[in-house]
Amino acid sequence: MTDAPLVLQALLRHPDWAAVSVLAVPGGGPDGVPVRGVLTVADLRAEVVTAPDALLAVALSGDREDWHLDALLRRAAAAEAAAVLLPGGEPLRVASRLLAERVGLTVLGAPDPLAAAMAAARLLRESDQVVAALVATTAAVCSATGGGVDELVAALAAAWRRPVWLLDGAGDRLAGPEPGPADPRALLTRPVGTGRRPTVLAAAVPPGIPAELAAVRAALGVATGAVGQRLAENRLAVERDARLRMSLLAELVQAEPDPGTRRRALDAGWQLDGWHVGIRIDVPDTVDPLAMRPEVLRAFGTAHLHALVVEQGRGWSAWTTFAEEPSATELHRHAAAARRAQWLLRSTLPSAMGVGRLYRDATGLARTLGEAGDAARLAATRSASGYFVHVDRLGLGQLLLAWTRTDTFLPAARSLLEPLRDQPGDLLATLTAYLDAESSLTETAAVLGVHRNTVATRMAKAQELLGVELTDPDERLALHLACRSVLFHS
Repeated sequence: MTDAPLVLQALLRHPDWAAVSVLAVPGGGPDGVPVRGVLTVADLRAEVVTAPDALLAVALSGDREDWHLDALLRRAAAAEAAAVLLPGGEPLRVASRLLAERVGLTVLGAPDPLAAAMAAARLLRESDQVVAALVATTAAVCSATGGGVDELVAALAAAWRRPVWLLDGAGDRLAGPEPGPADPRALLTRPVGTGRRPTVLAAAVPPGIPAELAAVRAALGVATGAVGQRLAENRLAVERDARLRMSLLAELVQAEPDPGTRRRALDAGWQLDGWHVGIRIDVPDTVDPLAMRPEVLRAFGTAHLHALVVEQGRGWSAWTTFAEEPSATELHRHAAAARRAQWLLRSTLPSAMGVGRLYRDATGLARTLGEAGDAARLAATRSASGYFVHVDRLGLGQLLLAWTRTDTFLPAARSLLEPLRDQPGDLLATLTAYLDAESSLTETAAVLGVHRNTVATRMAKAQELLGVELTDPDERLALHLACRSVLFHS
């Protein structure tokens, strides 16, 4: 016996009890029912000594249709047993089930009740051996498992017979089964002391079995060292690949590439011939471009933006290559995908994105990336546009914007927008952001930090007050310029 009992519900969730089924439960169910001992009897006719909170396991099967089962249940209840474990999983007859419920006794069934009883006894009385066995198994798994972090986490889960995850500081899954733990707080965790991003190794262990909790906690201590080593090895490989990418890109943008550089680009899968559109993403110094590159790739993939991404300075340089000169429709689709990728990135990173114009061949790649860098620096000051600037629309736009800042345009702009003054909901800022986002309610809501329905309500109110139809391109242009002028002078 031990001072720390098992909880019957936790036993039912233990891998060693996977074949045990519940045949009858009292009104409260098995939750909270303590198991302080294990007692084995031969058959249904056995006498039951006083066994408070004990699991009573019946070794040999018998006829459940006669009175002997009901008599055993009465004797077990009188002995204050926690539960009775019968051979087989066949349902009880109605009278026996009602009797068990009335006397407050849980009845279980198992193909091999002796094995289940021995597993419970081991967890109850041999906690040191349980811990030692799992630690030894974990050490062997860490030594024998090849591959990377994903393979090791999967091997640990198989050895521990429970879900295991590698989680980042926010509780998001880095490795382990999809979609990750429903509640990371309900896990046993151990920090993995490596890398710049905080990570923890976590295992799902229900409370109620002290030996199992102690064993997995000790095994986590062994496993985190091996996981940390693999993370460090992976980090070194990633850094090596990143240095090669950065070095190659630097050679491409600084001068006309020589045959050796072209060959390295070809080996890297970079197509220098063709038409390129450059993208630049700037982030603060506190963001690690190497560690966060997967976030960029994820955002690009979700936005269906096909581009190569290279860590460079305080952010990333990226570009899309077209084998043939793209049409205006293709370029518009590409710009929309880039804008959506920026919107997705802004949900996790304080990023600013610039997109260059279309240029051809290797020299064109350097030129479009340079334009994208200039646009990203400009985008960092433009919250109304979602911190996104497309150079292809910048030339004429800048000329028109300069005109809107003259004294001759401002009075007309203020008169046009006068109905929006002093209206609740800052209709002027909402209208400006909406026009900047090309009439996208979703992007406008993301820029303003409000719900999409709020933007829709404000826009309907603004159109009603102004008496305009935003589907008319002339009215849209006039309103966009007027909004820019009034906001600039205010």
